[in-house]
Amino acid sequence: MTEARLRTDDEQTHESRPESTRTTTDRERESQDDERRCPECRGPLVTDDERGETVCDGCGLVVEENEIDRGPEWRAFDAGERDEKSRVGAPATKLMHDDGLSTNIGWQDEDAYGKALSGRQRRKMQRLRTWNERFRTRDSKERNLKQALGEIERMGSALGLSESVRETASVIYRRALEEDLLPGRSIEGVASAATYAAARQAKTPRSIDDVVAASRVDRMEFKRTYRYIVRELGLEVQPADPERYVPRFVSELDLSGEIERRARALLRAAKEEEVHVGKNPVGLAAAAVYAATVDAEETVTQLAVSEVSEISKVTIRNRYQELLETESNAARESD
Repeated sequence: MTEARLRTDDEQTHESRPESTRTTTDRERESQDDERRCPECRGPLVTDDERGETVCDGCGLVVEENEIDRGPEWRAFDAGERDEKSRVGAPATKLMHDDGLSTNIGWQDEDAYGKALSGRQRRKMQRLRTWNERFRTRDSKERNLKQALGEIERMGSALGLSESVRETASVIYRRALEEDLLPGRSIEGVASAATYAAARQAKTPRSIDDVVAASRVDRMEFKRTYRYIVRELGLEVQPADPERYVPRFVSELDLSGEIERRARALLRAAKEEEVHVGKNPVGLAAAAVYAATVDAEETVTQLAVSEVSEISKVTIRNRYQELLETESNAARESD
């Protein structure tokens, strides 16, 4: 039996058809076959999901690399675990009072095709939005939590805090709400205290003046509420490290990296001699930045440092002299 007889009728018909009579489906099929062939040896291509590469099974040529993994970010080892972890929509978050699991009806009065709704449909959607909002906050605690988390989100954005810090602040506020620490205190005050404590725990501290400026409470109420929340919840908040404030001051004053390194060295010497104990870390950081520019080519005034750090010029002047004296004493002792 010849090779021509072994071919199917469809293959013979396909080969005998002229180019003008071939359908679009035939061309697409051939194009897809070419895409699955190696451009060098025409061998079959194999996808390596672990390395994110497409390689030739014949010559080993890497055709594609760094492919996007469209699978889930979690692993499952049996059917029950797969069903438990599988989900749709956005992940749960503590930044929303309902953990982000409820449904939200959009404000656009348009259908799926972008066409405007009629007056009757708009009234109907408005009623649905009203009832949906009522169902999302069923009691006073949920309404309180919703307002507080909105305040934490606003303050976190104003202070330049990361999402993880905001989420930690929301957890602290939830604990205060569950332990009934809010009576007699404002929602804004507790939210501000939770945000400040979360920033301190994450070692991305903000000064009290920065937090008060971003919040809706005065300085005395904030400090009183913060001490109360830390004491009652037993939060472990380490003293703020003055070095954490140096990069921000250097950046806002447009100084070089050499000034930042010099300021950090002054603060480390002060910590070794325990000069920093009982002093405002923001004031020490501001004084260290100014002291680092005294003998350098870059100069900055005490007024400029005071405006950036919100520390008085008198404090900067006293602290920077202490830092320079501490460094000189340490140098003499080492000699």
